[in-house]
Amino acid sequence: MALEIERRFLVSDPSIVAGRKGVSIRQAFLGLKKEGVLRIRVSGERAFLTLKVLRTAVIRIEYEYEIPLKDGEEMFGLCDFPPMEKERYRVSFEDRVWEIDVFRGGNEGLVIAEIELEKEGDVFAVPPWAGREITGDFRYLNTHLYRHPYRSWRR
Repeated sequence: MALEIERRFLVSDPSIVAGRKGVSIRQAFLGLKKEGVLRIRVSGERAFLTLKVLRTAVIRIEYEYEIPLKDGEEMFGLCDFPPMEKERYRVSFEDRVWEIDVFRGGNEGLVIAEIELEKEGDVFAVPPWAGREITGDFRYLNTHLYRHPYRSWRR
Protein backbone atom coordinates (compact mmCIF):
# COMPACT_ATOMS: atom_id res chain seq x y z
CA MET A 1 0.00 0.00 0.00
CA ALA A 2 1.33 3.43 -0.95
CA LEU A 3 1.36 5.91 1.94
CA GLU A 4 1.91 9.65 2.00
CA ILE A 5 3.08 10.97 5.35
CA GLU A 6 3.39 14.73 5.55
CA ARG A 7 3.28 17.70 7.87
CA ARG A 8 2.05 21.10 6.72
CA PHE A 9 2.73 24.67 7.87
CA LEU A 10 1.64 28.15 6.89
CA VAL A 11 4.58 30.12 5.53
CA SER A 12 5.27 33.24 7.60
CA ASP A 13 7.89 34.62 5.20
CA PRO A 14 6.91 34.00 1.55
CA SER A 15 10.06 35.79 0.36
CA ILE A 16 11.80 32.42 0.77
CA VAL A 17 10.72 31.63 -2.82
CA ALA A 18 11.80 34.98 -4.31
CA GLY A 19 14.06 34.41 -7.31
CA ARG A 20 13.46 30.64 -7.34
CA LYS A 21 12.00 28.73 -10.25
CA GLY A 22 8.74 26.98 -9.47
CA VAL A 23 6.41 24.71 -11.39
CA SER A 24 2.86 25.72 -12.26
CA ILE A 25 0.20 23.32 -10.96
CA ARG A 26 -3.50 23.14 -11.73
CA GLN A 27 -5.66 20.57 -10.01
CA ALA A 28 -9.29 19.63 -9.58
CA PHE A 29 -11.17 16.84 -7.87
CA LEU A 30 -13.75 14.20 -8.74
CA GLY A 31 -15.73 12.17 -6.24
CA LEU A 32 -15.09 14.34 -3.21
CA LYS A 33 -15.97 12.24 -0.19
CA LYS A 34 -14.87 12.24 3.42
CA GLU A 35 -13.09 8.92 2.89
CA GLY A 36 -11.12 9.91 -0.18
CA VAL A 37 -10.83 11.79 -3.46
CA LEU A 38 -9.72 11.38 -7.03
CA ARG A 39 -7.45 14.25 -8.02
CA ILE A 40 -6.56 15.42 -11.52
CA ARG A 41 -3.32 17.40 -11.62
CA VAL A 42 -1.42 19.08 -14.41
CA SER A 43 2.08 19.96 -13.23
CA GLY A 44 4.15 21.72 -15.85
CA GLU A 45 3.79 19.55 -18.97
CA ARG A 46 2.80 16.35 -17.14
CA ALA A 47 -0.60 15.13 -15.92
CA PHE A 48 -1.48 12.74 -13.10
CA LEU A 49 -4.49 10.96 -11.70
CA THR A 50 -4.23 10.41 -7.94
CA LEU A 51 -6.44 8.52 -5.51
CA LYS A 52 -6.04 9.75 -1.91
CA VAL A 53 -7.69 8.25 1.16
CA LEU A 54 -7.29 9.94 4.56
CA ARG A 55 -6.13 7.57 7.33
CA THR A 56 -5.02 10.08 9.98
CA ALA A 57 -4.24 13.80 10.04
CA VAL A 58 -0.68 12.97 8.94
CA ILE A 59 -1.08 9.78 6.85
CA ARG A 60 -2.93 9.20 3.58
CA ILE A 61 -3.13 6.21 1.31
CA GLU A 62 -2.03 7.51 -2.09
CA TYR A 63 -1.91 5.95 -5.55
CA GLU A 64 -0.67 8.21 -8.34
CA TYR A 65 -0.50 7.47 -12.07
CA GLU A 66 0.84 9.59 -14.89
CA ILE A 67 -1.67 10.07 -17.71
CA PRO A 68 -1.44 11.80 -21.09
CA LEU A 69 -1.44 15.60 -20.73
CA LYS A 70 -4.37 15.92 -23.16
CA ASP A 71 -6.44 13.51 -21.04
CA GLY A 72 -5.68 15.48 -17.87
CA GLU A 73 -6.74 18.74 -19.53
CA GLU A 74 -9.96 17.16 -20.79
CA MET A 75 -10.76 15.64 -17.36
CA PHE A 76 -10.89 19.14 -15.84
CA GLY A 77 -14.17 19.50 -17.75
CA LEU A 78 -15.66 16.64 -15.68
CA CYS A 79 -15.14 18.48 -12.40
CA ASP A 80 -17.62 20.68 -10.54
CA PHE A 81 -15.31 23.69 -10.33
CA PRO A 82 -12.46 25.10 -12.40
CA PRO A 83 -9.00 23.87 -11.38
CA MET A 84 -7.29 25.54 -8.46
CA GLU A 85 -3.90 27.03 -9.30
CA LYS A 86 -0.62 27.34 -7.48
CA GLU A 87 3.09 27.61 -8.06
CA ARG A 88 5.21 24.96 -6.30
CA TYR A 89 8.77 25.55 -5.15
CA ARG A 90 11.23 23.06 -3.67
CA VAL A 91 13.38 24.47 -0.88
CA SER A 92 16.07 22.58 1.06
CA PHE A 93 16.46 23.13 4.77
CA GLU A 94 18.74 21.05 7.01
CA ASP A 95 19.06 18.13 4.55
CA ARG A 96 15.32 17.91 3.88
CA VAL A 97 13.28 19.13 0.93
CA TRP A 98 10.20 21.23 1.59
CA GLU A 99 7.55 21.95 -1.02
CA ILE A 100 6.11 25.44 -0.84
CA ASP A 101 2.83 26.17 -2.61
CA VAL A 102 1.99 29.77 -3.47
CA PHE A 103 -1.69 29.77 -4.36
CA ARG A 104 -3.34 31.90 -7.05
CA GLY A 105 -6.92 32.72 -8.00
CA GLY A 106 -9.48 32.21 -5.25
CA ASN A 107 -6.74 31.04 -2.87
CA GLU A 108 -4.42 34.00 -3.53
CA GLY A 109 -2.59 35.09 -0.38
CA LEU A 110 -2.20 31.56 0.95
CA VAL A 111 1.30 30.05 1.11
CA ILE A 112 1.75 26.55 2.54
CA ALA A 113 4.91 24.51 3.15
CA GLU A 114 4.86 20.75 3.49
CA ILE A 115 7.43 18.13 4.24
CA GLU A 116 7.06 14.45 3.39
CA LEU A 117 8.27 12.00 6.00
CA GLU A 118 9.20 8.33 5.94
CA LYS A 119 7.32 7.61 9.16
CA GLU A 120 4.88 9.53 11.29
CA GLY A 121 7.28 10.09 14.19
CA ASP A 122 10.20 11.41 12.11
CA VAL A 123 11.97 14.33 13.76
CA PHE A 124 12.82 17.35 11.60
CA ALA A 125 13.86 20.97 12.05
CA VAL A 126 11.16 23.56 11.29
CA PRO A 127 12.59 26.36 9.15
CA PRO A 128 12.43 29.96 10.43
CA TRP A 129 10.17 30.90 7.48
CA ALA A 130 7.55 28.32 8.52
CA GLY A 131 4.74 29.57 10.71
CA ARG A 132 1.86 27.82 12.43
CA GLU A 133 1.46 24.08 11.81
CA ILE A 134 -1.79 23.26 9.98
CA THR A 135 -1.45 19.48 9.76
CA GLY A 136 -4.89 18.12 10.57
CA ASP A 137 -6.71 21.42 9.97
CA PHE A 138 -9.15 20.32 7.25
CA ARG A 139 -9.68 23.92 6.07
CA TYR A 140 -6.21 23.89 4.51
CA LEU A 141 -6.62 20.61 2.64
CA ASN A 142 -6.58 21.15 -1.12
CA THR A 143 -9.98 19.48 -1.37
CA HIS A 144 -11.46 22.05 1.01
CA LEU A 145 -9.68 24.96 -0.70
CA TYR A 146 -11.06 23.71 -4.02
CA ARG A 147 -14.67 24.06 -2.82
CA HIS A 148 -14.13 26.90 -0.33
CA PRO A 149 -11.38 29.21 -1.61
CA TYR A 150 -9.23 30.93 0.98
CA ARG A 151 -10.22 34.42 -0.20
CA SER A 152 -13.88 33.66 0.64
CA TRP A 153 -13.13 32.81 4.30
CA ARG A 154 -14.27 35.23 6.95
CA ARG A 155 -11.27 36.54 8.82
